Amino acid sequence: MPQKATRLTAAAAASVAALLALSACGGDSGSDATSDAKSKASASPSEPSPMTLADPKPADAKKVDSIKITEGKGKKAPSITLKDKPLSVSQTTRTVLDKGTGKTLPDDAYVEVDLAMFSGKDGKLIQGSETYSTAPIVLTLGNEGSLPGLVKSLKGQKIGAHGVAVMPPEDLFGEQGAPQFGVDGKDNLVLVYDVRGVLPDKAEGTAVPPKKGMPKVKFRADAPAEISTEGVTKPKKLVTEKLIEGKGEEIKKGDQVYASYTGVRLKDGTMFDSSFKKGGQPYPFVVGQPGTIEAWQKAVKGAHVGDRLVFVAPSKDGYGKQGSPDGSIKPNTDLVFVMDILAAN
Repeated sequence: MPQKATRLTAAAAASVAALLALSACGGDSGSDATSDAKSKASASPSEPSPMTLADPKPADAKKVDSIKITEGKGKKAPSITLKDKPLSVSQTTRTVLDKGTGKTLPDDAYVEVDLAMFSGKDGKLIQGSETYSTAPIVLTLGNEGSLPGLVKSLKGQKIGAHGVAVMPPEDLFGEQGAPQFGVDGKDNLVLVYDVRGVLPDKAEGTAVPPKKGMPKVKFRADAPAEISTEGVTKPKKLVTEKLIEGKGEEIKKGDQVYASYTGVRLKDGTMFDSSFKKGGQPYPFVVGQPGTIEAWQKAVKGAHVGDRLVFVAPSKDGYGKQGSPDGSIKPNTDLVFVMDILAAN
């Protein structure tokens, strides 16, 4: 459970985290983890959403169509050749080179995507912007804090889609640019992308028989898990068990983890928070960085993507003698969580 809800951008993988995290901003404190993890933006019926791709202007579409893409071999990133330099467009414009055969991405999807960004001035790869040689990152299409050009370019696509888009400064880093990456406030960027998939909505792996003395859990796909704490002993230290053993990568320090969860009080089993309270969106947090209670940090250490964990946390690994900032968790309260680890990068 987060100590402070944090609105994150599209950043995740180490190679692009710094580049894509420039527009991150903090949310409000509180026990509701999803209060800022999901976009609250809404446009009036008479106005287009700022996160929706507009119909392309012919001049812009012609410029994007003229970009030559050379696909990389193996795990090598693609490269581009620009016909006209510098390249600029009046609005974010994309060309879909392969529509893909998978399902259409929901507007609030957590999308796994490979991408590479190039300078519109000379077509050179932007430092630290490509993921083809590492692993796909997770982009949050419903997050108003994300870089709008990325979101616009991917919304409405299908899994398996491949394309190219050009994004003007207002849909990227604004007038300030990103000088540490050689991007000024006037630069357009070229995005090459491949949509790999979407995050699963639950843990996927092999069921593990529940152990005696641990909370009894009844998982529900579209609602908070039912957790019975009857007969569970007050813990002296964090106790963690797997209910599902995933087959994904092991969680490491520095990874951004995407998890769904439900939390209850050990004393009486009453729920105080769940990612299913506000639409079921997974909650992102970074292992080894402030933002979540110690119990979460300890529980995911050594776990794998696809795991479903149940853990009993003594108050010292939760909110301790102070309780939660909003008062929903009283001082010295022991907690129980069920967590599905959906992705990490």
